[in-house]
Amino acid sequence: MKSNKDNLAEKSSLHIRNKHKSRYDFNSLKIALPELSEFVSINKYGDESIDFSNPKAVKTINKALLKHFYQIDFWDIPEGYLCPPIPGRADYIHYAADLLASSNEQHIPKGKKIKVLDIGVGANCVYPIIGHQEYGWQFVGSDIDDIAVKSAKNIVEVNNTLTKSIEIRLQTSKADIFKSLIRKEEKFDLTICNPPFHASAEEANAGSQRKNRNLGNKNYANPVLNFGGKNTELWTKGGEIAFIGKMIDDSKLFKNQCLWFTSLVSKSENLGGIYAMLNRAEVAEVRTSEMSTGNKITRIVAWTFMDEAQQKNWVKGW
Repeated sequence: MKSNKDNLAEKSSLHIRNKHKSRYDFNSLKIALPELSEFVSINKYGDESIDFSNPKAVKTINKALLKHFYQIDFWDIPEGYLCPPIPGRADYIHYAADLLASSNEQHIPKGKKIKVLDIGVGANCVYPIIGHQEYGWQFVGSDIDDIAVKSAKNIVEVNNTLTKSIEIRLQTSKADIFKSLIRKEEKFDLTICNPPFHASAEEANAGSQRKNRNLGNKNYANPVLNFGGKNTELWTKGGEIAFIGKMIDDSKLFKNQCLWFTSLVSKSENLGGIYAMLNRAEVAEVRTSEMSTGNKITRIVAWTFMDEAQQKNWVKGW
């Protein structure tokens, strides 16, 4: 049986700067957000936990985490929209900070001079929240879903710490990623993206069934999405490799307006095809970082069209 001491043990697979390396401290989280208490109970190991197959419980613990660790007083999303696990989102931001540091003599750049573009910000706005609260970066978050855009804008407007640092834009062209979004002469130090990785609604549903089965939900054949997700968030024609391929094509048009382009890659079997597309795009450098949260391993693939000298010249503005 796991003890409470074990419950607070380090999650060593998370990034060293990730505030969620220790298991959830429910006492602190309930103080930050008393409404979380409704969903906390003692599990079979004798520890406090929540039912992670319950969408309301997942949403409430996200509220508590964002308030306790990132000083976000208001956070909410429309029903059915993606409610992402906070520790994994934080990991991407910290690895992205390391990537920027690699172009800056290993010094992580902080403050409003750093501008980041989040492709697919979603209704939750979590990447910009963590990136700004941890490093002070400026963000533009984009999405093709007008309801998601409205929700993200509301989160930014209600939280005073975010208002002047995060801009939310609607991508009006569903056929484009960077085109119709990045403005003339606008520059970004980094782009981030968590692309929809399923290739069809059927594949997404099968993935949800597996997740619910793993969580012990007996009704896994008719899954309730504990983390939610609309079609545009979960699947796209051709899956993540087609989406990232389009991103690579688009990035060529903005190679002088962005230092590092990045994307999560969920399926390792897609890496070979992605590297081939990057080679054809004649990028100057490719980096791959592996992240592990729980039993899930994912990767960040990053590319730049700038050689070492151009990178050094770029960071002079920091």
